[in-house]
Amino acid sequence: MSKAKIISIIAVCLVVILLGWGYFKFYFVFGEGVKAGQLNYVVHKGYIFKTNEGKLIQDGFKSKGLEKGIQNYEFEFSVANQSIADSLMRCTGKMVELHYKEYKGTLPWRGMQQYVVDSIYSVNE
Repeated sequence: MSKAKIISIIAVCLVVILLGWGYFKFYFVFGEGVKAGQLNYVVHKGYIFKTNEGKLIQDGFKSKGLEKGIQNYEFEFSVANQSIADSLMRCTGKMVELHYKEYKGTLPWRGMQQYVVDSIYSVNE
């Protein structure tokens, strides 16, 4: 084999590895599920890429440790679909169930969070 052919094979292998890493880091759905709680806010913000970001407050009970009582859990998420974001903006303060997908990395046009909400299951007063 010639030296040029070996270099081109190595270059192709590196490109394939880099593309595979990029796919699994930014596009592969690592997990998905449903979170329920009170919708705190949904905002449209960003410098170059305007994205929709939100926060859901989940109530829970502390069971471990010396302190007892109620502890809040915050679920911060992004919304890629503008119509879903518009619907959520009208639901601030209400109890909602949101379906989300978890990615290992963020993309600037998809949002600032690894959790991306893709549908609304229910909205309660």
